[in-house]
Amino acid sequence: MTRITLSNTSLAESNVDAIVIGVANRNGTLVVAPGAGDVDKAMKKRLTAALTELGATGKAGEITKVPTLGATKAPLLVAVGLGDAPKRDGQYSEEAVRRAVGTAVRTLAGARRIATGLAAVNGSLNGDGVRPVAEGAVLGGYAFTRYRSRASKKDHKRAVGSAAIVVPDPRDKAAKDAVDRATAIGDAVTLCRDLVNTPAADLHPADLAEAAVEACGPAGCEVEVFDEVALAEGGHGGILGVGQGAANPPRLVRITWNGGPAGGKAIHLVGKGITFDTGGLSLKPPTAMEWMKADMGGAAAVIGTMQAIARLKLPINVVGWVASAENMPSGTAIRPSDILTMRGGKTVEVMNTDAEGRLVMADAIVRASEEGATTIVDIATLTGAALVALGSRVYAVMSNDDDLREEMVAAADAAGEQAWPMPLPDELRKSLDSDAADLSNTGDRNGGMLVAGLFLREFVPDGTPWAHLDVAGPAWNQGDVHDYTPKGGTGVPIRTLVEWLESRAG
Repeated sequence: MTRITLSNTSLAESNVDAIVIGVANRNGTLVVAPGAGDVDKAMKKRLTAALTELGATGKAGEITKVPTLGATKAPLLVAVGLGDAPKRDGQYSEEAVRRAVGTAVRTLAGARRIATGLAAVNGSLNGDGVRPVAEGAVLGGYAFTRYRSRASKKDHKRAVGSAAIVVPDPRDKAAKDAVDRATAIGDAVTLCRDLVNTPAADLHPADLAEAAVEACGPAGCEVEVFDEVALAEGGHGGILGVGQGAANPPRLVRITWNGGPAGGKAIHLVGKGITFDTGGLSLKPPTAMEWMKADMGGAAAVIGTMQAIARLKLPINVVGWVASAENMPSGTAIRPSDILTMRGGKTVEVMNTDAEGRLVMADAIVRASEEGATTIVDIATLTGAALVALGSRVYAVMSNDDDLREEMVAAADAAGEQAWPMPLPDELRKSLDSDAADLSNTGDRNGGMLVAGLFLREFVPDGTPWAHLDVAGPAWNQGDVHDYTPKGGTGVPIRTLVEWLESRAG
């Protein structure tokens, strides 16, 4: 991950491999965004003309590279488009800045050091100006090279080593706090991306549990791992049922951050940790299985979030749950029509073994409920229906509490992630009825994303606010890289969760 520093050396005098400025479009004319004045002066006020001559338009995400020919200490200038310039007294959105910086940092992969004056883009050189620049840099500065040979690495450059943000006073507390926060979030997102990108052969449920111990323990969390024996003793029929066809046994992990009042009730986060999903005996088609190493993206996001809030020392009590299993076909796998007794005693008839995520999540939601959770938020790559409904960049938020649903969507917007509120129609609940058990794990195929949410709601006690985040689309990028988003694991929705927990912590 790209590391962030603060510097009061002017952009033109920064001794780095490249300098990054912003440009925008104002009524069809290219304009240079604030923060590049000294560079324009060093280039004898010809910067805008040179960029225009090279075809720069200011379109969002557009990259224009200009050799500085000795006008600045850096040999290369990179101008990145911010989109339309704001109207008089307006400001660029934080997300526009975040994406622009992320695009520039990603484009400059292989460089050791870069510098940017984009913190000045909205006229604020304190924490407010630094925050989106720092976040864009750490999010864009990512590369997953663990499995590449030396020859292959030559064609896949390392992320930018460090990015200096030019500010008047590098010792300013607000600016330093913004860098520290961005670094904590960047490390959490990097951890999540790495876990999601790791092949399932190297990340069994026990490995995911160990990753939680290694990431969250040193940050100050308490981490407890429940193996298959403890799960059986505790009646976790959902997790055990999903995992019983695999050679690698399931795990449940409890991660505790006690930053609030001693003995106080906690918010609980529940993450789906299916380290590989074949569909079980209801086998997926081969192409649908290609990215199923990512089916633990919700659990990875919970691990990353818990690490981040501990490093940020948020004054709030939070418990994270990682419900992990492999969903494999074998002679011991659960069969369609088998009935599982879940934690808490509810029985579920398994009509489709590929609807497994909700089974492991239900056990963990019950555990959270038993501990008197003030609020439960679950995060899961749960349904293909979420992709059909909202595409690959937007995740769904369902809830039994209107205020909580609005909070989550607002936190996503503030953090720069895309979430959309979805309903839980009561008329779909009947489709989950079973002839032989308390309920079935599948229901009406139409509205399948909503039906999955309704299934999970059955395990939430009345009166407990609960939100369900179906991140099946944006947690894994199957398309091309864009802005600060790499191919593969993305780290969504860690930034939303941290933003929301910060607001809850006051």
